[in-house]
Amino acid sequence: MNLAIFWILLGVALCAMELMIPSAFLESALGVSAVMVGLLVMVLPITFNWQVALWMVLSMMMFWALRRFGPRHQPPALMDATEARTITSIPPGSSGRVMYEGNSWPACCSDQEIAIATNQTVIVIGRQGNTLIVMPESALL
Repeated sequence: MNLAIFWILLGVALCAMELMIPSAFLESALGVSAVMVGLLVMVLPITFNWQVALWMVLSMMMFWALRRFGPRHQPPALMDATEARTITSIPPGSSGRVMYEGNSWPACCSDQEIAIATNQTVIVIGRQGNTLIVMPESALL
């Protein structure tokens, strides 16, 4: 009976923590699973090792069931073929800086043999880490 009370109190504490610190339903899944294990321990004589194993399995199943209610975070992506303007020249095989969406970004030309002059319109074709991959607008026309 002591273990049943332990599991139920643990479950209530985890659910209360979800209210205080939202964690995309992770604490809720752990808490509800702990309460379920506590209720099962009241009815069935289960050893502590099996209780922990049951709690982990129920937690995984509960988290899987609740994950569709959590926020979906997707990394920001660059739009296809957006325009930028060079702030500095971009020598062949080297990097320079462009003004893109109101911010200065490091950039390099996708063609390692093309030089891009200052104050030229370029097309952003990708991103590699924090560096934009650009092509001069004149090369694409």
